[in-house]
Amino acid sequence: MLELLLLLLPVAASSGWLAAKQHYHKEKNAPLHKHYFTGLNFLLNEQPDKAVEVFIKLLEVNTDTVEMHFALGNLFRKKGEVERSIRIHQNLIARPQLSKTQRSQALHALAKDYLSAGVLDRSERLFLDALEENNHDIESMYYLLDIYQQEKNWEQAIELAQKIQSSTGKSKHIEIAHYYCELAEKKIQSNELGAAKLFLKRAINIDKKSARALLIKAKIEDNLGNHEQAIEILKKIKEDNADYFSESIPSLISYHHHLQTEKELYSFLEKSIENCPRISSAIALTTHLQTQDFQKAKQFLAAYLKQHPSLRGLFHLIELQFNIATALEKENLQLLHLLLKQLLTKSPTYLCHQCGFSGKTLLWLCPSCKQWNTTKPILGLEGE
Repeated sequence: MLELLLLLLPVAASSGWLAAKQHYHKEKNAPLHKHYFTGLNFLLNEQPDKAVEVFIKLLEVNTDTVEMHFALGNLFRKKGEVERSIRIHQNLIARPQLSKTQRSQALHALAKDYLSAGVLDRSERLFLDALEENNHDIESMYYLLDIYQQEKNWEQAIELAQKIQSSTGKSKHIEIAHYYCELAEKKIQSNELGAAKLFLKRAINIDKKSARALLIKAKIEDNLGNHEQAIEILKKIKEDNADYFSESIPSLISYHHHLQTEKELYSFLEKSIENCPRISSAIALTTHLQTQDFQKAKQFLAAYLKQHPSLRGLFHLIELQFNIATALEKENLQLLHLLLKQLLTKSPTYLCHQCGFSGKTLLWLCPSCKQWNTTKPILGLEGE
């Protein structure tokens, strides 16, 4: 409440000044406009809603006050007082004396109010109205794109992203590829695999390095029983988009196991460690070596960790050592194992390279900065 009162006081002062100025021209000694004192009274009695109404009436929309309306409305929105902001901007739009530029500004402001309030349909309508008045309104396009993403209206998102791309010259190929991936996943849910593959083909044509499209495509081929084809698709990720290579390793292991071609898998992983080291690959190889030579498996993982330190790798090495440790060694290893487990449980697995948002789940659209393809597996000591 105090913040709101502080917010309105400058407006009250400005209102009083304008009222005094207007009355001064009419009669030098005339009293201040009565609405000014009414508004102040509401403020002093902590009735900000009524105060807002009074100051809206007092600040008649003209060249002197229109910017004050915008400033007040935007301040309310930033403070989270969206209903009050909506009232102010609706009052502006209703005034016929606004210039074309001011009307466009008011439409944008009201659309942003509704967007902040989560009323997407009204916000969408207002931004579309703004676009009808100005086909090159890039700001409205970007806000509409955000709305379509929230509504999961991927077809319209694709159409609008293409329009933004042609209007600004800025590439939106990553976003469009993800929209097609979203459509593909929707088709998979309804078991329309043919349609899903068509959308993925479009995604890959637009973004040939789309790890997401390749992962989904491999999953479809696996579901269709085409395990060899699924494996070949996943291998492309290491070559085209190594940041996401670790995402393909569990599926590679599963598909090779189904085909009973583990030897081919481990040969591929051994080569990949040389130019694309990932702890997931090292652990998979260690698990394989355990079935043949336990000591060799332990030595391999220890040697890998010397070159590529990893908490996950150390955790796995402790588990190996525990099998051959003495009673006293086991007691110490249990404590270290517990501490590492707690640390790994709390540590994020993925990080957005745009805003720093982190989590345990790979989100192709960062929920914080709303950017596509910026969240990737963490590499190094605390990750892969």
